[in-house]
Amino acid sequence: MINFASCPQCKDTNAQLVKFTWWGGVLGPKLLSHVKCQSCGKKYNGKTGGDNTTNIIIYSVVVGLVCFALVAVFAVAFVVLTMK
Repeated sequence: MINFASCPQCKDTNAQLVKFTWWGGVLGPKLLSHVKCQSCGKKYNGKTGGDNTTNIIIYSVVVGLVCFALVAVFAVAFVVLTMK
C-alpha cells in the first residue's frame, strides 16, 4: 500500500491515487501524484499534501505547447514535401 500525505482539509491519511482526469488523462495524475481523500473527497498532491492547481496549469501549458509544436512541424513538413 502506498502512503500519501495527509489531507489538507480533514487531515485523514486514507487517500487513493486518481486514475483519470479531464486535464491530464491517465498520465497527468500519475506525474503529479494527484490523490483523492476517501473521507472528504478533497483532491491534492499526495507527496506534499498541497494543492495541485499550479502544477496542473503548468502541465496543461506544457502539453499544449508540445502539441502546438508537433502540429507546426508536421505542417511545415507537409508544405515542404508538397512543393517538390
